[in-house]
Amino acid sequence: MVPPSQPAEQDPRVYFAAERTFLAWIRTGLGLMGIGFAVSRFGLFLRQISAAQSHLTPHTTGLSLWSGVCLVALGVIVNLSSVYRHFQLVHELSSGTWRPGRVSRDAVILGLILAAVGIAMGIYLVLVR
Repeated sequence: MVPPSQPAEQDPRVYFAAERTFLAWIRTGLGLMGIGFAVSRFGLFLRQISAAQSHLTPHTTGLSLWSGVCLVALGVIVNLSSVYRHFQLVHELSSGTWRPGRVSRDAVILGLILAAVGIAMGIYLVLVR
């Protein structure tokens, strides 16, 4: 005989799943910050190599610096919104107001932003050879 199932709000596995999701968002934010740092420093690396080879002052657009800073800022926003969403979800679970099947707006927004950044980077790489 199968025991009666507990409501989702009382099942500890639901809280553990929420914790895993929260940690996945934190990893995503940290990854964005790390990639942003690498992008911004990669432009500096390229300028140093160019200056060492030509003995001239390198021309820079600052694009890698600002795109790196934007990625770091996006990572910070992802981490802050994940903290807010985690507290909100735990509160909904403990009060019994949680509704299953809701679409994660944060995930959709992040996906759209990263897709736009990828398209912009692709266009930039095609135009600047």
